[in-house]
Amino acid sequence: MWDYITERVTREAEYIIETQSTVRNAALHFSISKSTVHKDVTERLENIDKKLFSDVREVLDKNLSERHIRGGIATKNKYLHKSVT
Repeated sequence: MWDYITERVTREAEYIIETQSTVRNAALHFSISKSTVHKDVTERLENIDKKLFSDVREVLDKNLSERHIRGGIATKNKYLHKSVT
């Protein structure tokens, strides 16, 4: 694999672990697509650093299990802050 891809994948993984962020937030932070981040941390990272891959997988699994809760909170906040007209 090319060096710049290896560096990018590693930086993305470290960011996700440090901030406990979602793939979407990491994509926004690095100004790349969600698809690229997802492919980097779920496929490419495993061939680069197995320990880092395992750590990222834990964060992604936690985010996946909480996704429905975050969606409900966002919907609740949407209607709480909606102006009455």
